[in-house]
Amino acid sequence: MRRKIAVGVTGASGSIYAKVLLDKLSRYEDIELGVVMSKNAQDVWEYELDNRDFENYDFKFYEPNDYYAPFASGSSSFDSLVVCPCSMGTLGRIASGTSDNLIARAADVMLKERRKLLCVVRDTPYNLIHINNMKTVTEAGGIICPASPSYYSKPTNFEELTATVVDRVIQLLDLPIDTYRWSE
Repeated sequence: MRRKIAVGVTGASGSIYAKVLLDKLSRYEDIELGVVMSKNAQDVWEYELDNRDFENYDFKFYEPNDYYAPFASGSSSFDSLVVCPCSMGTLGRIASGTSDNLIARAADVMLKERRKLLCVVRDTPYNLIHINNMKTVTEAGGIICPASPSYYSKPTNFEELTATVVDRVIQLLDLPIDTYRWSE
């Protein structure tokens, strides 16, 4: 069965996480991807990665205010949303149920339909508001996956380091992936 996954990219620093995630998800033939990027996400991507390569992906992209996107409705067959990177502002909107843009609305849909929501939070340090928002999203059924890379696999460049987080996200989506596993 073809999986339908939405990816929301916010303006948090860490565009490389979104790039590596989209690169890896593009290799799955049995996945339909819908992507929404905030304007800030596009600007940060260009600043951090010195390119606009997000324009080259062969995915369906949706505007941040496009409430006609299929994953804006519980009647769609999108089963997962990954917000990567997830800014603390977006996390706050998700935690409060403020569906004032497509990413927040899609997150609300995933939570109300008991589907998979993964928030790859990037900011640090956390203040109590951030922690409480993470707690609220977790209690509502979402998964907080901090962009905290691991080092057991001895990554040798930024993409390999980033992949330690992205591969975990892909595992949390219940997709098969050949990746480093501790003690195997």
